[in-house]
Amino acid sequence: MSTVRGFYQPKTATGRSSLILAPPWHYSGDLLTVEYRTDPARVRELLPAPLGLAEEDPGAVALIWADWQSCGGSGEELLDPVRAQYKECFAVVRCAYAGRTYSRCVYIWVDKDFAVARGNHQGYPKKLGSIHMTRPHPYGPAPRIEAGARFGATLAAADRRLAQTVVTLREPSPHNGFVNGHPMAHHRWLPAIDGKGLALDELVASGAADAEAGPAWSGDAELDLFEAPTEELAALTVEEPLGAYYRQVGVVWDGGTLLAAEAGTVTGW
Repeated sequence: MSTVRGFYQPKTATGRSSLILAPPWHYSGDLLTVEYRTDPARVRELLPAPLGLAEEDPGAVALIWADWQSCGGSGEELLDPVRAQYKECFAVVRCAYAGRTYSRCVYIWVDKDFAVARGNHQGYPKKLGSIHMTRPHPYGPAPRIEAGARFGATLAAADRRLAQTVVTLREPSPHNGFVNGHPMAHHRWLPAIDGKGLALDELVASGAADAEAGPAWSGDAELDLFEAPTEELAALTVEEPLGAYYRQVGVVWDGGTLLAAEAGTVTGW
């Protein structure tokens, strides 16, 4: 009997064709974060049992644009940039489970297939999209990271624009916002092959195994969300702007922990 290898499909005799390598995964990236308050009921309807609303600021949302370079332990992808670089935009809320506050990604779009596969493993609900961000640079017309600098970012999927923002930096900040500041509580779901229930139903927690970050800057944001036939981001309406942030970070992801199994939280198909 032949043996096939690879952390993820496709599995082959060598494992070389696997879409993603086994963790740890290393990331270097620029983050542009816009935080605001929405109706807590819109957050609540995105939280399957046994998750509940966070006790403090239950309607807080962070919409985050990120421009990443990523790699496995060897770092070889950094010298083959098509395997290393991608962008994403994701919406994060906070939730409560067993008396603890968690962050949870409720929507996320990426522009590379390997990033979708990583999300399937981690419990992020990743979809393909088109993401663009202004990049800082010390020369020419690009903004510097300084007071008054302006950064734009857009998100589109299936030919429809879903979100756009312009962030104006104001001053250094001691933090990069508060919504995405907790361990992530995600579900790993896989429908059973006969269509009856779930073959995989796990509530998991994960976060950075290691992290470093540059100076954070706070600022003000103009944010617009748009309706689309197959997307529901716009339902997280902007009721009250809270602020915006820019930061460069480096993180390592190396797995998570199981919080609950066979929760039976998905119905309706």
